[in-house]
Amino acid sequence: MDDLDSQRAGDSQLADAEPVGAASQSAGAASQSVGAASQSVGAVSVRDLDPAWLRDNCQCADCRDPVSGQRLISITEQPADVGLSSVTDTADGWNLRFEPDGHQAVVSRAWLEIQLTPAGDGRTEDAKRMWSAADFPAGPPTVSWTEYLSSDATRLRCLRQLLSAGFMLLREVPPEPGGVLTVAATLGYVRETNYGRLFDVRVEATPANLAFTRLPIGPHTDNPYRDPVPTLQLLHCLVSAADGGESGLLDGFHAARILRAEDPAAFDCLTRTPVTFGYRDQAAELRATRPMIGVDTAGRIREVRYNSRSMQPMRPAAGNTPAHAASQMREFYRAYRAFATTLLRPDLTLRFSLEPGDCVVFDNTRVLHSRTGFTATGHRHLQGCYADIDGAESTVAVLARRDARTAAANIDG
Repeated sequence: MDDLDSQRAGDSQLADAEPVGAASQSAGAASQSVGAASQSVGAVSVRDLDPAWLRDNCQCADCRDPVSGQRLISITEQPADVGLSSVTDTADGWNLRFEPDGHQAVVSRAWLEIQLTPAGDGRTEDAKRMWSAADFPAGPPTVSWTEYLSSDATRLRCLRQLLSAGFMLLREVPPEPGGVLTVAATLGYVRETNYGRLFDVRVEATPANLAFTRLPIGPHTDNPYRDPVPTLQLLHCLVSAADGGESGLLDGFHAARILRAEDPAAFDCLTRTPVTFGYRDQAAELRATRPMIGVDTAGRIREVRYNSRSMQPMRPAAGNTPAHAASQMREFYRAYRAFATTLLRPDLTLRFSLEPGDCVVFDNTRVLHSRTGFTATGHRHLQGCYADIDGAESTVAVLARRDARTAAANIDG
């Protein structure tokens, strides 16, 4: 666990079927006309779709469990040469008959429209609101713990901000030991690690981690030496009587975008060069190897792992000659320095002080956190824990469903 310090947070019965042809003709069904205008969603005709896709996604009770919605049959239980033997237009969709087994399915236009909408990845840069410190001139937006707990609408808004901006800040969470676990329970489940279900961030006589000292700590993500890395981190301030210890948050996706625009070669290097991170104490030894900047198959930024304290010496790739290994190391260290320099730009870090009762929650795969050093006088005590972002995404989806039902009931009423 690396110290993320303080923060405040600122916002069906089938009708008569029309024959389509034999199995040997079904592969070319898209080129045949069967009332294509009425058998399409947008510009796509049902006939244009792969029969195997339609068969595998049949929603009937023989293919899907009616309670869970989970698929009851596997792809190997379906005919390998599946085709469409008939398509019948209905008021709100189509009735399909497959060959060679004669299986029947009903496809609604509403369902097909949803399935033909490109699937988005909520974890990539395209789904995020990028920011720098100037976007929060009054400091991070905050919400009181009481309001957050008492209003589903407020909790939904806060969690959507967490997913979009990468952080949220709650105020007036009772500054009592274990309170951070109560906050975590409102958005998902605690991710227990070698540090326990929760951990204390305070000065220790023999610290196993620099987080447990008074030293300043630069922008970093926590636990890059884990696979998978904890995707959410929570820090709850119990006591803040020390001089210093100002917290900082930085949008790592925004910084990586800047690097991509200003130094494409450095960005490319950091997306393809594996970096090993490690941690070891008396009870644990952890290592994970991943690029500093993770991208999806389309090249969109999806993850940042950055922690100079736990980065291990770079090793040559298997089979590399010494000369090639040296060249790769030079390329990597030039790119690493360029990214590190970008992260130190003062305008990128949102700085604030955590007060007792403040609890900051942030996306540990995107938002880097930091703190300034603090004096030996006074006392500073935070408690933290980890959780996973899929729990927050699930909570948002459930709250949104509930909100939609309430809105529909109000309209009907």
